[in-house]
Amino acid sequence: MTAPLTPPPPPHESSENDAKAWPTAPAGYAYPAAAHDAVHEQDGPGMKTEVREAVVVTVALALCGVLLGLLWQWLAPQVPLVGDVSGKNWVVYLKDSEGEQAIGVDGTFTLLALAFGAVSAVVVFLVRRRGGVPLAVALAVGGLLGSLVAWKLGVSLGPAKDVLAHAKEVGKGVTFAAPLKLGAKGALLAWSVAALLVHLGLTALFGPRDPEPAYDYGPHDSHGPYTPHDGTQGTHGSEGPQGPQGPYGAPPA
Repeated sequence: MTAPLTPPPPPHESSENDAKAWPTAPAGYAYPAAAHDAVHEQDGPGMKTEVREAVVVTVALALCGVLLGLLWQWLAPQVPLVGDVSGKNWVVYLKDSEGEQAIGVDGTFTLLALAFGAVSAVVVFLVRRRGGVPLAVALAVGGLLGSLVAWKLGVSLGPAKDVLAHAKEVGKGVTFAAPLKLGAKGALLAWSVAALLVHLGLTALFGPRDPEPAYDYGPHDSHGPYTPHDGTQGTHGSEGPQGPQGPYGAPPA
């Protein structure tokens, strides 16, 4: 007599041993969102602090325009003029009609403004190594304001603007200096352009780098088989990590 056949158990009967056989999520995994938050913690000061620093930089550069104006008035070449009497009227003309003193006046202002722009960018970078839109705007606006202050100050401190009165004062045939004049108004942008370019280069070369997101996949290799905590070995399939395989691809009973 044969014993009655017992029906096989269900293929997926849950038990405590089966739960232990299947792999669990790796411990110590750092998800991208956590790494993203860690990066934003190092973004630097807030917007209010950056705007406050930008205002300070703008005012400081505008005040430095006083020094630029003094240097321009001191170093710029003088354009010689001569007064003469034609009938009853005074006439003023250039003593050297082919001279390049007028070009030298514009060139002196441009070179000084470029130097001021480079120095101001280096100082701002050393004080605050991070860049930012408010700081870039401060360098541009502050450089332009400093150039305007230097231009007006240099003209006011230069020779008298009334050349006819000056010619009558010094006498006929006497050489005197023409008023300080900036012919090339584009030189007013030299300070801003130099400051932006130098600061951009320094920030790109020596500025702080954003940290790379940290991914910690735990004790296993992301490209190899997964090793659960109980010592059994599984594989990563298209639907995630799988448990130990039986002869037909199904978990053993």
